[in-house]
Amino acid sequence: MNKYAVFSTAILLSCGWFGQAQAATDTTHRLTQAEADKLVALPLHCVETPYPYKTGFVLGGAEDVKEPREHHPVFYGCFDWHSAVHGYWSLVTLLRQFPDMEHADEARAILKRNLTAENVAHEAEFFSKEIHKSFERTYGWAWLLKLSDELHAWQDPLGQELAKNLQPLADVIVDRYQSFLPQLLYPVRVGEHSNTAFGLSFAYDYAVNQNLTDLQELIRQRAKAYFIDDKNCPISWEPSGYDFISPCLEEIGLMQRVLSKEEFLPWLADFMPQLADEDYSLEVGRVSDRTDGKLVHLDGLNFSRAWNLYALANEYPQYSHLRDVADAHFAYSYPNLIGDSYEGGHWLGSFAIQALNQAQHRKDSK
Repeated sequence: MNKYAVFSTAILLSCGWFGQAQAATDTTHRLTQAEADKLVALPLHCVETPYPYKTGFVLGGAEDVKEPREHHPVFYGCFDWHSAVHGYWSLVTLLRQFPDMEHADEARAILKRNLTAENVAHEAEFFSKEIHKSFERTYGWAWLLKLSDELHAWQDPLGQELAKNLQPLADVIVDRYQSFLPQLLYPVRVGEHSNTAFGLSFAYDYAVNQNLTDLQELIRQRAKAYFIDDKNCPISWEPSGYDFISPCLEEIGLMQRVLSKEEFLPWLADFMPQLADEDYSLEVGRVSDRTDGKLVHLDGLNFSRAWNLYALANEYPQYSHLRDVADAHFAYSYPNLIGDSYEGGHWLGSFAIQALNQAQHRKDSK
């Protein structure tokens, strides 16, 4: 057994998840209430934790030197703005699926306390300033729209109240996309925050679910302009040292959304023909130090790969063998979430939940 397996087994034993992870070698993980009870601890721990905090905006003058919470009265926790956003998304998606989970009352209280109309108006005002036009572009933008989407889908009086509260900020983000995408002539292909394919995927989901036809069409047009001619994605170049999303597989995830089946399958055959091989394998991204905020990114890469491979396998039976590849990536990183250092714990739970949701979201359940 190698050092990574030893480390993972130790964490699993301490968390009581050994049987579950062992089973993951045979079957896809499922998001159960027992798992939700554990995963919810991660956002609960961070969304109201103000420090440490990494700012990501330009100071326009001395008057901008303030406590982070003064700039971001909602999203001031979880180390940085975007992690706070997907921390809130984690709370909402877990509550929506498991309203009786442990700590549900605490999660609801946090949402109600912070996602007020007044606080959101302050966040929207921050974004409306010209000096902040590139703030969180496009990673944080995408997660904000995903949070809004989840609130709209939550058929609970609190969810509907919070969706209404958040809408002004979601509208600002939509405007940001509509202004920016025509100006972005070339895609960003890195495996970190500015990756264009990732930044468009959640936004496209939001546009579809909220019936924003103009945004749908804009994203579809720009995605084709950026990626339709791509061939032979060099996935052997992955991962770069700090990747937390997969450049190749996030591009597949976006094009699967925006292209018809008749367009997508030939495109995929040119882009990553090796995926059609029933014996296809892909080595997981290995993490050498989970206390290092950059090196732990590779756990995120594994979840990113997993959710895109699950999505592909779910929709196209000829790619069902890719579930095994997704499961292997998921099984490597999932056991390390609980008890992880704050460097990974403040954000990786959201990635795991996204992968779990995609794993169980088969086409026949739509």
